[in-house]
Amino acid sequence: MMSRLLEKILVLLSVLPFACFSQEDGGLFPITRPVIGQLSEIDGTQLKEWPQREDELQCTSWRVAGEANNLNPWRTIPEECIDYVKEYIKGKGYEFDLVRVSKIAGAFATTVNLSNDGRDAWIFDIDETLLSNLPYYAAHGYGLEIFDSAKFDKWVETGNAPAIESSLNLYNEVLRLGFKAILLTGRSERHRSITVENLSKAGFCDWEKLILRSTEDHGKTAKEYKSEKRNELVEEGYRILGNSGDQWSDLLGSSVSERSFKLSNPMYYIP
Repeated sequence: MMSRLLEKILVLLSVLPFACFSQEDGGLFPITRPVIGQLSEIDGTQLKEWPQREDELQCTSWRVAGEANNLNPWRTIPEECIDYVKEYIKGKGYEFDLVRVSKIAGAFATTVNLSNDGRDAWIFDIDETLLSNLPYYAAHGYGLEIFDSAKFDKWVETGNAPAIESSLNLYNEVLRLGFKAILLTGRSERHRSITVENLSKAGFCDWEKLILRSTEDHGKTAKEYKSEKRNELVEEGYRILGNSGDQWSDLLGSSVSERSFKLSNPMYYIP
């Protein structure tokens, strides 16, 4: 039903350019030539593009629903959307979205009245927030494959994840303003050394704390684990004023920040 309606609308829009206008007594009114006659003049390539355009809109709708947290939980991207996600990630759209979030977060950071007690904190997730794992996901279908923790751990252990430049800019800005940067990641404690090495190589330094999953944290959802760690930070006297993450589980739960900033990530979902 929706496809038929869309087809009728597009036919109507394709005809409109052939309408001409006449002026009489200072007013404009349309004079259209016969529709059937004009349809015969339309290039057939325009009709062939309609299904492709509808597929793109369907995948855009899916991505927006995911970013709005309306799809949760989901395990992989739809097979029909792999080209769309690939083009979004490799093109300018993903970069523009990341830059926009960082700029909005930075603008907020400048409005905060900080104390001088060293307890004003900004929390950062690491993967797809500070560091990009696109080299890994490009080799694994941009989210089409079901997540394999063993394969991903091997990638983490290379220590080659590059910085997300807009996030590095935000990170340096909040440090300059006087926030304490606290890195809260779902990575395992056994990856502390390589994570420190990778972060430093990518340009990140001077963080207040780097919190990774300990043995007792395994088995908890990311939302549970990160909420517990934020609770502990609040108990230590930190004021969580900003929080940047690519997953809703980075941001929701207890002891949430005054402002949270969700980075785009259509490749995977972590509960």
